[in-house]
Amino acid sequence: MNVRLATKADADAWLAMRVALWPDADPDALRGDVTAFFTARSEPLMPHQVFVAEADGKLVGMLELSLRPYVDGCDSSPVPFIEAWYVTPDKRQQGIGGALVKAAEQWAIEHSHTEIASDSLLENKVSERAHGALGFEEVERAIRFRKALKG
Repeated sequence: MNVRLATKADADAWLAMRVALWPDADPDALRGDVTAFFTARSEPLMPHQVFVAEADGKLVGMLELSLRPYVDGCDSSPVPFIEAWYVTPDKRQQGIGGALVKAAEQWAIEHSHTEIASDSLLENKVSERAHGALGFEEVERAIRFRKALKG
């Protein structure tokens, strides 16, 4: 297994993993994000780096890392933030997710960052356990609210 930075040649496989991670999202919007990553990185939460894991000649995992100006529970700014983290179901529990996180941590250290952050939905116990196993500490729990405005 090899973990490396994504290249344009990885765009289709990366997109497929994004669609698998967010099945309710608009595939065209997800495709637009991938295209924008390789052309213009202007959106605030646009991935700053994308790491991919390759095994048996195909991509089996990805991690999208952004730089957020502020992250709850963190002391530095900007903070490398794991926006997306996915390993294909047939390759889970084999250390690939951990290797992706390790690559992101190494990139962050090489760029003088002192912490890395991530989040998970409250009901995603698999993600919670995976983060804990990799040394992440929970800093808070949140329920976010939204209200549509008419006008």
